[in-house]
Amino acid sequence: MKLDDCVLTYAQLHDAAASVAGDLRSRGVVPGDRVGLVLPNVPAFPILFYGALLTGAVVVPMNPLLKDREVRYYLEDSGMKIVYGWDGGGDVVRQAATAAGITGIVVPATGPTELGGSPITEPVERAPADTAVILYTSGTTGSPKGAELTHHNMSSNASTTVETLIEAGPGDVIMGCLPLFHVFGLTCGLNAAVLAGSLLTLISRFDPGKALEVIGRDRVTVFEGVPTMYAAMLHHVDAEVAEMGSLRTCIAGGAAMPVEILHAFEERFGCEIYEGYGLSETAPIACFNQPGHERRPGTIGLPVRGCELRTVDDQGFDVPTGEPGEIAICGENVMKGYWNRQEATAVAIPDGWFRTGDIATKDADGYYTIVDRKKDLIIRGGYNVYPREVEEVLYEHPAVAEAAVVGIPHTELGEEIGAAVALKPGETTDPDELRHFVRGRLAAYKYPRIIWLVDSLPKGPTGKILRREVVPPPSGVRPPGSARHR
Repeated sequence: MKLDDCVLTYAQLHDAAASVAGDLRSRGVVPGDRVGLVLPNVPAFPILFYGALLTGAVVVPMNPLLKDREVRYYLEDSGMKIVYGWDGGGDVVRQAATAAGITGIVVPATGPTELGGSPITEPVERAPADTAVILYTSGTTGSPKGAELTHHNMSSNASTTVETLIEAGPGDVIMGCLPLFHVFGLTCGLNAAVLAGSLLTLISRFDPGKALEVIGRDRVTVFEGVPTMYAAMLHHVDAEVAEMGSLRTCIAGGAAMPVEILHAFEERFGCEIYEGYGLSETAPIACFNQPGHERRPGTIGLPVRGCELRTVDDQGFDVPTGEPGEIAICGENVMKGYWNRQEATAVAIPDGWFRTGDIATKDADGYYTIVDRKKDLIIRGGYNVYPREVEEVLYEHPAVAEAAVVGIPHTELGEEIGAAVALKPGETTDPDELRHFVRGRLAAYKYPRIIWLVDSLPKGPTGKILRREVVPPPSGVRPPGSARHR
């Protein structure tokens, strides 16, 4: 594993993780305790991740772009015992940990240096059905929920990735530019690389120029990314001269890959892109275009090994071939449930099949194609953004009476975040001020870039705001930031 000039052998990784495990034990962490990580793609992440697992703890990865109020929610909801941040992330972790009344530790990018206790070199025994990771994912209603992924979920999906998708081995170099706190990067990047014995070369935060440089420098053979990464690299000024001849396999997920981007990238860089589909709740890989099978651009391919898919109606019955239905998933990759959310788990998995909220069609050959989302989830540049969370922050503004957050089509990001806002009588503000207000309270990828003021929002018979009837400004152009009264 490496990050530029910082190189970590597998022996060094194991020793460092063992020392972390011993330190956690000395701090009273026991099997089943939750340990949080708020770090970017730096060597400290895998050291702490595997160190926590060695003790039998449950790891709760979090986005380092989150604000302290967001981190605090995860700390308190999970009943976390200890949380780690990195020394380039400001005081967010310390502030959240202090507010939650738990231990917060900030470490350098290369990993913790002051450790107590004796190293734990052998993992504490855990059952396959025991929880290994809790990944927080929001619905369109309610607070974020923690998806409990078991040791079997994580290990089996990593094996499926290595053996049937990227076909990696010790001679491969995998690009680690997907966030390791995200299930895609965690399973298909970090865990897959360790399982295969491959070199994982990290980029702390994705930059297309840096990605092109590292691919050439480290002779990357496997690239994993979301569609916006492929587009950014393809259109970068250095794309024509980049040394990309080592690339053989690329996988794409997180959002729909534009077919024209897929073909142009393959033609320019001489590789193959396999597009697929997964969710936090499925660890994540569920359906993919796979080596050895016909690739069908525009589809999400076939169910992966150990996983079954169906398209069902609202009653859970299969819909006819070619007709749209909600994707339901069953298999070794499906989560144990939502942490401390029995009712939400029962709704999501009513009959052993996880309801994804995504609408797809299945053709006669078993290939699936996403056509819509049943839920109001917005995917901006591969990041999930949930409207209610953004709306709740807008409602904290003293001038806001009503707000509806929607996704607006965007050529590069897939979707941009838009918000229609109605003001309280007699109040005044403008879109720029509202944008600044939300930006200071949520992660950078969540705040709405496009805000427009309206007299009122469309509602149903019960008075519920109907997001689906919200009409953005023409062509998604942000309206002028002039103040408006109501």
